[in-house]
Amino acid sequence: MSDRRLEERSANSDRRSFPRPPLWLNLLLLLLGIAGIFLARSHRQRVEREFADVLMREQVTPADVTKIKDELAEMDLNREALQRELDARMKFVGGLKSENFYLSIDTKGRELRFYYGDTLLRASELTIGDSRTLTANGKSWTFIPLKGAFPIEAKLVDHAWRIPEWVYAMNGQTLPAERPVVPGGLGKYVIFLPNGYAIHTQPAAESPLQGAKPGSYMVSEDFMRAVWPRIDAGKTQVYIY
Repeated sequence: MSDRRLEERSANSDRRSFPRPPLWLNLLLLLLGIAGIFLARSHRQRVEREFADVLMREQVTPADVTKIKDELAEMDLNREALQRELDARMKFVGGLKSENFYLSIDTKGRELRFYYGDTLLRASELTIGDSRTLTANGKSWTFIPLKGAFPIEAKLVDHAWRIPEWVYAMNGQTLPAERPVVPGGLGKYVIFLPNGYAIHTQPAAESPLQGAKPGSYMVSEDFMRAVWPRIDAGKTQVYIY
C-alpha cells in the first residue's frame, strides 16, 4: 500500500515539473494566429485586386498603345531618338483620349491614319522621303524624317511651288538662272509642317520632283481629298513615330 502511494506521489511530482503556460500567453498566441490568418487573407485579396486592375487596364488599352510598347522594346535607339519616339507616342496616346481630329504617321508600318479621338476614320499607305544630305554651289541641305508631335502650319491646294535649289542638286541638274514656279509642283494637296517638311500627294508631271520630298511624306490624293475638310491649320496635330 505504501509503495503504491509512493508511485502516485512520484507521478504527480513528474507532472508538476512541466508547468502549464499562463492563460495570458495562450490568449496571445491565439490572437497572433487569428491576426496572421486575417493578414494572409487581406494580402491575397489585395493581390487579386491589383491583378484584376492590370487585366482591366489591358482590356481597355487601345491596340495601338500595346503595339507601341512592343515596338519600343524592339528598337535600337540612342537617348535622343528614344526621347523623340516617347514624346510623339505619349502625345499620340493623349490624342486617343481627346475629342479632336488629328493625323498619325506610323513610320515603321508606313501608314498615315486619320483619327477622331480613339476612332480610326481612314488610313492609307505612305511613302517616306529618304534621309539625305545634298550639296551644290557651296550650299548644303540635310533632310531627316521628322519624329514627334507637330501642328499643321498650312494646307494648300494646287500650290504654286517655286522649285528649290536642292531639287536640282538632287537631280544632278544645273541650276537655271530663274527657278520656275510649278502649280502642284509638290502635289495637288500639301500639308506643311515646321521647317519646310510636308505631307503631300504625287507632284505634278511638270515638276522636277517626282516622288516624296526627302524627309517628308507622300500619300494618295484619295486620302487627302477625304480628310481635307477636317484639317485645320494651326489646330490639327500630326503625331509622327
